Amino acid sequence: MMLLNPGPVNVSDRVRQALLRQDICHRESEFSELLAGIQSKLLKAFVPGAEADYVAVLITGSGTSAVEAAVLSSLPHGKRMLVLNNGVYGERMSQMVGIHRLGASELKFEWTVTPDPERLRLALRQHPEVHAVAMVHHETTTGLINPVKAIAEVVDSQNRVFILDAVSALGGEPLDIAGNHIYMVGGTAGKCIQGFPGVSFVLLRRGFLERMRAYPKRSWYLHLTHYVNDQGQGIIPFTPAVQVYYAFDEALNELLEEGVAKRIQRYKKMATLIRERMAKLGMKAVLTPDRQSNTITAYYLPEGLSYQTLHDQLKAQGYVIYAGQGNLENKIFRVANMGALTEAQFTAFLDAVERVCASA
Repeated sequence: MMLLNPGPVNVSDRVRQALLRQDICHRESEFSELLAGIQSKLLKAFVPGAEADYVAVLITGSGTSAVEAAVLSSLPHGKRMLVLNNGVYGERMSQMVGIHRLGASELKFEWTVTPDPERLRLALRQHPEVHAVAMVHHETTTGLINPVKAIAEVVDSQNRVFILDAVSALGGEPLDIAGNHIYMVGGTAGKCIQGFPGVSFVLLRRGFLERMRAYPKRSWYLHLTHYVNDQGQGIIPFTPAVQVYYAFDEALNELLEEGVAKRIQRYKKMATLIRERMAKLGMKAVLTPDRQSNTITAYYLPEGLSYQTLHDQLKAQGYVIYAGQGNLENKIFRVANMGALTEAQFTAFLDAVERVCASA
């Protein structure tokens, strides 16, 4: 089955076979070595040249667990967080903050509109109690890419902490974490890194980590400093999904062999292939090209064709697309091009879309 949803993704046979490695105890040296290797590879891939300035904290859980850990661990007593919300996942971050009543008034934008840096600047000046700003890099709700560099510059100029949900972006979109002074970046194995779901991570600036040790613990499992010892080395306080870590390690090997920049270009090439062919079929994209990510394209449903019909007929041919969310649920469908997939597979999928549309 070809998965055209934004995670879980199709993985290579090599990554799948890694699940079959020997059973080990997570308290033994073998797992400590595995963990250290994964952390080193994450830093090499995503903060090249600044590895000494960051730590990679691994959590057994979905990408949401990494984002929630970053959110809950980042605020001292009496301080607040401001969330830039322009999609389902921005809304999810707001809810994480809201549960603990840690937020200032969020900045909300339409789901097809990117956040306005100057509006953020004004909000930060008006809210001195805001300690941190949180945003989603790739809003998979519509496939929208948010302006990380412009937002990061505003946050840094106002001496605030920037937290980025890059769960659907790392490995698929260019991102200069160190250069943009991003303190915390949430990611996961099961999207553009092409591993399995079940292990996620936060890339965390070392200087901020030391400040966080004095912050209140709002979750036992998700408090990030539980996962890093005083020497900055990774530890596992809770039982991890060992076999998924094996597969994650192998997926990172593949990523480093391919090269992060080359993977991004591969995804961009496949997205272009999809978009050009879909345009010929008369499909209307939700976003203008300048706002689209490299790995998801959202389309309005063709007139007279329901999502369920489109989904079911494509699935019968071996292709899984993705529904819209929220108020777009019955209006759009999404096609992701993450994962270990070839150009020939995408061409075959597009042929299937053409057949379904012709028979509608």
